[in-house]
Amino acid sequence: MSIHWGSLLAVFLTSLGATLAFVALVAAALVGLSARAPQLAACDAAPRGRTLPPRVGTAVAAACLGGAGAIVLVGLWAMIMR
Repeated sequence: MSIHWGSLLAVFLTSLGATLAFVALVAAALVGLSARAPQLAACDAAPRGRTLPPRVGTAVAAACLGGAGAIVLVGLWAMIMR
């Protein structure tokens, strides 16, 4: 029995890259969706301005979630159809 280390490394790097991309896209989508959250007044904190308008944040979130969904679908396609 022999282990094909090159193939094992390729699978490891592909899965690591897909996982990091998926997590980054979902995190960016959550940041985009947070632009729609109402501004809450803290006790002693200075008021903070919004970084994204709500419509832009929603568009960013939709694009990021679409990309994350595409990663999942490509992974499923690679496992099922090959």
